[in-house]
Amino acid sequence: MPTDPLARFHRWYAEARRTRIRQPDAMALATADASGRPSARMVLLKHAGNDGFVFYTNARSRKGDELRANPRAALAFHWNQLGKQVRVEGRVEEVPPAEADAYWATRPRASQLAALASAQSAPLAARAQLVARWRALTRQYRQSPVPRPTHWTGYRVIPDAIEFWTHRDHRLHDRELFTRSGRGWKLTRLQP
Repeated sequence: MPTDPLARFHRWYAEARRTRIRQPDAMALATADASGRPSARMVLLKHAGNDGFVFYTNARSRKGDELRANPRAALAFHWNQLGKQVRVEGRVEEVPPAEADAYWATRPRASQLAALASAQSAPLAARAQLVARWRALTRQYRQSPVPRPTHWTGYRVIPDAIEFWTHRDHRLHDRELFTRSGRGWKLTRLQP
């Protein structure tokens, strides 16, 4: 019986990539504010390893505010064509600045400029203002690298639970829940 949920996640994720599923790295991210009011949105997985699941964003956004107030999150991957989904729950920590810098350097220049131009989640009177700011930054950094804003960073979800769901006929789906137990994982089968 498999006892390493991260190894299984990597097999399923590799299968989703081979199947050419559009954006197999897309995952729903659920956070909650200090009062417990939840919110969810789609983000992109940038790293998954024994240290956790990493995504990048503006720390001044709603999700960043919520993660500061309540550093726990849930993730959900759904690969409909494969009949599979994975849920992850755990505590969240910010990645070190050097790790954020390294990922920032791999982003397309236009995306770097967009991250610098946007005060993510803040009200916007007119889209033209955002586009004008992006164009001004494009001119400003024409001859130099685009610096990573200190508020643009990565977050790592360190799982204490990972659930694997597999579609089966007649809604008799397979559900396997792995929960952290000491240094390992405990497997529990759940009814669909």
